[in-house]
Amino acid sequence: MNCRFHPEALRKFQAATIYCEGPQRGFTLVELIMTMVIIGIISAVAIPRFFGADVFKSRGFADQVQASLRYAQKVAIAQHRFVCVAFAANSITLTIGATAACGTPLASPDGHASYVITASSGIAFAALPTDFSFDALGRPNPSVLPQINIIGATNGITIEAETGYVHSP
Repeated sequence: MNCRFHPEALRKFQAATIYCEGPQRGFTLVELIMTMVIIGIISAVAIPRFFGADVFKSRGFADQVQASLRYAQKVAIAQHRFVCVAFAANSITLTIGATAACGTPLASPDGHASYVITASSGIAFAALPTDFSFDALGRPNPSVLPQINIIGATNGITIEAETGYVHSP
Protein backbone atom coordinates (compact mmCIF):
# COMPACT_ATOMS: atom_id res chain seq x y z
CA MET A 1 0.00 0.00 0.00
CA ASN A 2 1.40 3.38 -0.99
CA CYS A 3 0.71 6.18 1.54
CA ARG A 4 1.85 9.81 1.42
CA PHE A 5 0.85 13.22 2.77
CA HIS A 6 -1.93 14.90 0.90
CA PRO A 7 -0.32 17.72 -1.14
CA GLU A 8 -3.14 20.22 -0.56
CA ALA A 9 -2.69 20.03 3.21
CA LEU A 10 1.02 20.82 3.00
CA ARG A 11 0.50 23.91 0.83
CA LYS A 12 -2.24 25.50 2.91
CA PHE A 13 -0.59 24.84 6.30
CA GLN A 14 -3.57 22.81 7.41
CA ALA A 15 -3.46 19.64 9.44
CA ALA A 16 -1.55 17.10 7.49
CA THR A 17 -3.67 14.21 6.26
CA ILE A 18 -2.39 10.92 5.00
CA TYR A 19 -3.62 9.77 1.66
CA CYS A 20 -3.38 6.03 0.96
CA GLU A 21 -3.94 4.28 -2.31
CA GLY A 22 -5.40 0.78 -2.22
CA PRO A 23 -7.66 -1.02 0.25
CA GLN A 24 -7.46 -0.02 3.90
CA ARG A 25 -7.88 -2.54 6.71
CA GLY A 26 -8.49 -2.39 10.43
CA PHE A 27 -10.69 -0.50 12.86
CA THR A 28 -10.64 3.12 13.81
CA LEU A 29 -9.88 4.08 17.38
CA VAL A 30 -13.48 5.24 17.85
CA GLU A 31 -14.84 1.87 16.74
CA LEU A 32 -12.54 0.02 19.13
CA ILE A 33 -13.46 2.24 22.10
CA MET A 34 -17.20 1.95 21.40
CA THR A 35 -16.90 -1.84 21.19
CA MET A 36 -15.10 -1.93 24.52
CA VAL A 37 -17.74 0.32 26.12
CA ILE A 38 -20.60 -1.89 24.87
CA ILE A 39 -18.87 -5.06 26.09
CA GLY A 40 -18.29 -3.41 29.46
CA ILE A 41 -21.96 -2.46 29.84
CA ILE A 42 -23.15 -5.92 28.85
CA SER A 43 -20.75 -7.63 31.23
CA ALA A 44 -21.72 -5.34 34.12
CA VAL A 45 -25.43 -6.07 33.64
CA ALA A 46 -25.64 -9.64 32.33
CA ILE A 47 -22.85 -11.57 34.02
CA PRO A 48 -24.08 -11.16 37.62
CA ARG A 49 -27.42 -12.67 36.58
CA PHE A 50 -25.73 -15.88 35.50
CA PHE A 51 -23.90 -16.27 38.80
CA GLY A 52 -27.07 -15.72 40.88
CA ALA A 53 -28.94 -18.94 40.07
CA ASP A 54 -31.46 -18.54 42.91
CA VAL A 55 -33.80 -16.56 40.67
CA PHE A 56 -33.80 -19.37 38.10
CA LYS A 57 -34.28 -22.02 40.80
CA SER A 58 -37.20 -20.20 42.43
CA ARG A 59 -38.87 -19.62 39.07
CA GLY A 60 -38.39 -23.30 38.22
CA PHE A 61 -39.94 -24.37 41.53
CA ALA A 62 -42.88 -22.00 40.95
CA ASP A 63 -43.44 -23.60 37.54
CA GLN A 64 -43.29 -27.08 39.12
CA VAL A 65 -45.85 -26.11 41.77
CA GLN A 66 -48.17 -24.66 39.14
CA ALA A 67 -47.86 -27.77 36.96
CA SER A 68 -48.47 -30.00 40.01
CA LEU A 69 -51.63 -28.11 40.92
CA ARG A 70 -52.91 -28.40 37.35
CA TYR A 71 -52.12 -32.13 37.40
CA ALA A 72 -53.99 -32.53 40.70
CA GLN A 73 -57.06 -30.83 39.29
CA LYS A 74 -57.03 -32.94 36.12
CA VAL A 75 -56.64 -36.18 38.08
CA ALA A 76 -59.55 -35.19 40.34
CA ILE A 77 -61.78 -34.66 37.31
CA ALA A 78 -60.57 -37.72 35.40
CA GLN A 79 -60.88 -40.15 38.33
CA HIS A 80 -63.93 -38.43 39.84
CA ARG A 81 -62.29 -38.35 43.27
CA PHE A 82 -60.78 -35.87 45.69
CA VAL A 83 -57.12 -34.89 45.29
CA CYS A 84 -55.57 -33.23 48.34
CA VAL A 85 -52.69 -30.78 48.17
CA ALA A 86 -50.49 -30.49 51.28
CA PHE A 87 -47.77 -27.86 51.64
CA ALA A 88 -44.59 -27.95 53.72
CA ALA A 89 -41.96 -25.20 53.98
CA ASN A 90 -40.32 -26.14 50.67
CA SER A 91 -42.38 -29.02 49.25
CA ILE A 92 -45.80 -30.03 48.00
CA THR A 93 -47.45 -33.47 48.32
CA LEU A 94 -50.49 -34.79 46.44
CA THR A 95 -52.79 -37.51 47.79
CA ILE A 96 -56.05 -38.99 46.48
CA GLY A 97 -59.17 -40.41 48.10
CA ALA A 98 -62.93 -40.93 47.92
CA THR A 99 -63.46 -38.23 50.56
CA ALA A 100 -61.91 -34.82 51.19
CA ALA A 101 -59.66 -36.45 53.78
CA CYS A 102 -57.61 -38.21 51.06
CA GLY A 103 -55.19 -40.80 52.28
CA THR A 104 -53.64 -42.62 49.37
CA PRO A 105 -50.49 -41.11 47.85
CA LEU A 106 -51.09 -39.98 44.29
CA ALA A 107 -48.71 -41.54 41.77
CA SER A 108 -46.57 -39.15 39.78
CA PRO A 109 -47.21 -38.85 36.02
CA ASP A 110 -44.27 -41.15 35.28
CA GLY A 111 -45.84 -43.88 37.46
CA HIS A 112 -43.38 -43.77 40.35
CA ALA A 113 -44.29 -43.66 44.03
CA SER A 114 -46.08 -40.77 45.70
CA TYR A 115 -46.19 -37.36 44.07
CA VAL A 116 -43.89 -35.06 46.06
CA ILE A 117 -41.86 -32.16 44.71
CA THR A 118 -39.23 -30.50 46.84
CA ALA A 119 -37.47 -27.22 46.21
CA SER A 120 -33.69 -26.99 46.25
CA SER A 121 -32.06 -25.48 49.31
CA GLY A 122 -32.85 -21.82 49.96
CA ILE A 123 -36.10 -21.87 47.96
CA ALA A 124 -39.38 -21.87 49.90
CA PHE A 125 -42.91 -20.49 49.99
CA ALA A 126 -43.18 -16.84 51.05
CA ALA A 127 -45.98 -17.80 53.44
CA LEU A 128 -47.03 -21.40 54.00
CA PRO A 129 -50.24 -21.89 51.96
CA THR A 130 -53.29 -23.59 53.44
CA ASP A 131 -53.77 -27.25 52.53
CA PHE A 132 -56.79 -27.84 50.29
CA SER A 133 -58.33 -30.39 47.95
CA PHE A 134 -59.85 -30.47 44.49
CA ASP A 135 -63.29 -32.11 44.34
CA ALA A 136 -64.53 -34.41 41.58
CA LEU A 137 -65.45 -31.39 39.45
CA GLY A 138 -62.00 -29.82 39.82
CA ARG A 139 -63.10 -27.07 42.20
CA PRO A 140 -60.89 -26.22 45.18
CA ASN A 141 -62.21 -26.83 48.68
CA PRO A 142 -62.26 -24.54 50.63
CA SER A 143 -63.19 -22.19 47.82
CA VAL A 144 -61.31 -19.18 49.28
CA LEU A 145 -57.62 -19.75 48.70
CA PRO A 146 -54.74 -17.36 49.18
CA GLN A 147 -52.36 -16.67 46.35
CA ILE A 148 -49.38 -19.02 46.49
CA ASN A 149 -46.10 -17.10 46.47
CA ILE A 150 -42.57 -18.46 46.28
CA ILE A 151 -39.59 -16.46 47.51
CA GLY A 152 -37.68 -15.07 44.53
CA ALA A 153 -40.35 -15.83 41.90
CA THR A 154 -41.87 -12.77 40.28
CA ASN A 155 -45.45 -14.03 39.93
CA GLY A 156 -47.58 -15.92 42.41
CA ILE A 157 -49.98 -18.76 41.62
CA THR A 158 -53.73 -18.19 41.73
CA ILE A 159 -56.48 -20.83 41.85
CA GLU A 160 -59.92 -19.68 40.76
CA ALA A 161 -62.67 -20.60 43.23
CA GLU A 162 -65.43 -21.41 40.73
CA THR A 163 -63.49 -23.40 38.16
CA GLY A 164 -60.28 -24.47 39.90
CA TYR A 165 -58.26 -22.92 37.06
CA VAL A 166 -54.60 -22.64 38.11
CA HIS A 167 -52.65 -19.73 36.63
CA SER A 168 -50.10 -16.99 37.22
CA PRO A 169 -51.58 -13.48 37.20
